[in-house]
Amino acid sequence: MSLENAKRIVFKVGTSTLTHENGKPNYRKMEELVRVLSDLKNSGKEIILVTSGAISLGCDRMNMDKRPDTVAGKQAAAAVGQSELMFIYDKLFSEYNKIVAQVLMTRDAVEKWNRKGNIVNTFTELLRCGVIPIVNENDTVVTDEILNEENIFGDNDTLSAVVADCISADLLIIITDIDGLYDKNPTLAGAKLIHDVDAITPELYAAAGGAGSKHGTGGMYTKLQAAEIASKAGVDMIVLSGRELHDNLYDLFDGKKVGTYFHARKD
Repeated sequence: MSLENAKRIVFKVGTSTLTHENGKPNYRKMEELVRVLSDLKNSGKEIILVTSGAISLGCDRMNMDKRPDTVAGKQAAAAVGQSELMFIYDKLFSEYNKIVAQVLMTRDAVEKWNRKGNIVNTFTELLRCGVIPIVNENDTVVTDEILNEENIFGDNDTLSAVVADCISADLLIIITDIDGLYDKNPTLAGAKLIHDVDAITPELYAAAGGAGSKHGTGGMYTKLQAAEIASKAGVDMIVLSGRELHDNLYDLFDGKKVGTYFHARKD
C-alpha cells in the first residue's frame, strides 16, 4: 500500500514518548504529537489515537515517589491519570480546532460479537462527525494491562492492533522510544535496523528481547504480537521512533524509509 493513500490510520503512542524519564508528562512531545496529528487530519485522513500514560500521569498527579506495587494502587493512579491525560489532549487538540472523544475499552467488549458491533458503530459515527477518538484500556475496572498477562490486550500495543482490526484501518503506526526492530539488541555493536518485515518468525521474537522502559509495560516483543494481529486483519503496521516525531511522521508520508514496516499478510 502507498502510505500517502492511507486514509484511516490508528496511531499508538507509549508512555516512554509521553513522559520524561522521571515519569512526569513531556508536554513538548505531547504538543508535537497533537500538532502533527491535527495537520494529518486537515489533509483528509481519519485519525484514531491509542494512548498509554494514565498510570504514570496519575502517579505524578498524586505525588507518588514510585509506581504503585499493588493492583489497587495502579488502578487508583490510572483513574486519576486518565482524567489528567484527557484534559491535556482536549486542551492541545482544541488549539487546532479538533474535537476529541474518550473511548475506554475492555477485553469482553471485543470478545462478544454484539458488543463489538457497538464499538464499531461508535468509532464509525465519531469518525463521520470528524471527531478524533482517543483510546485506552479501562485500567480502573480491568487489570489486563496492569498485570501484563498474555491475553487479548495485556498492553496498548495489542489494543491498538485490535482497534485497527475492528475499524478496518488502512494503517497502524506504533510510536515508541527506539527506531524500529533490530536484528539483535540495539545496544550491541553491529545491530542493524530491519526496514521491512513480510512475516513474523520465531527468530524475530528472539531478536525482540523483553520489556520496554520502566514506566511502560511492553517492549518490541509486544509490538511483534501487535504486528501479527494487524497482519492477519490485512492492516499494514509501522514502528518508528518518537524522538524525532515531527520529522519521522512527515518523512513517512513523504515516502521515505522510516522505522520498520510490517507488511500485511496477503491471502
